[in-house]
Amino acid sequence: MLAELFAVMAPVFFGAGLGFCWIRLGYDYPVEFVTKLVFNIGTPALILAALGNAEIDAQSFGQTLLGALTVMGIMAGVSLLMAKALRKDWRVIISPTMYPNTGNMGLPVTLYAFGNAGFAYAITVTVSVALIQFTFGAMLANRGGRPLRTLLRTPTIYAILIALGLLLTDSSLPRWAANTVDLISGFCVPLMLITLGVSLASIQVKSLTSGLGFSLLRIPAAALITFAVAQLLGLPPLAQSVLILQMSMPVAVYNYLFAQRARREPEYVAGLVFCSTLLSFIYLPVLLAIMM
Repeated sequence: MLAELFAVMAPVFFGAGLGFCWIRLGYDYPVEFVTKLVFNIGTPALILAALGNAEIDAQSFGQTLLGALTVMGIMAGVSLLMAKALRKDWRVIISPTMYPNTGNMGLPVTLYAFGNAGFAYAITVTVSVALIQFTFGAMLANRGGRPLRTLLRTPTIYAILIALGLLLTDSSLPRWAANTVDLISGFCVPLMLITLGVSLASIQVKSLTSGLGFSLLRIPAAALITFAVAQLLGLPPLAQSVLILQMSMPVAVYNYLFAQRARREPEYVAGLVFCSTLLSFIYLPVLLAIMM
């Protein structure tokens, strides 16, 4: 299990390591340009490529969607308490608390642990997180005072709506469109990780200490809250396990990109991503051993 988990998580560290070494060697890196490229082109393509052909029935989709949305709502409230405990602006803390890495880390880990049946539930959780992150999260990151305009100009929202339509109608993209988005989506995750490494190159030890404290607060809270919500909604055992695993994932790299866009302590958020991902080597095997 440890070897398989390392195989999934190693690209996160090596990808960020490229960005870290790039800056340490004295080369320039256009963070603002790369962030716009990832948000406006890479992410919509990634959503369509990953979710456009997923297979799950409408009832299972609805139940799991409700569970994920409920957990995120509760975690938003928890973030206010964590912000006070960590003495940070709630706008810095709320996104890392609400949005775990359900995509490029959660999906492969779930596939390994629960197979194709569990993967369908994992896809649903990923859609749920992306839907809220790229609506509420995008508006929160907006500094121009026009949140609705920002929302309407976010291409990822339209990609999610198309993916939802495909899921609910049991349809798929035309072959030419599927091939196109699959090709374009290939640059998204690597650029996200390299950009994370660029920020980590200037991170301070204080940020790592704060990141460790944040992770030790968030991880058990997310697991326990998700378990309670899953029990309350009466989700099937497999859906419960997948939801708990997905919502307990480390802080998503997208949170750093949103912090970079909003200019709200991106180095601190990078520390949260780094520390929570590092800790996942310890707690994910334990969590999987309990649920499998």
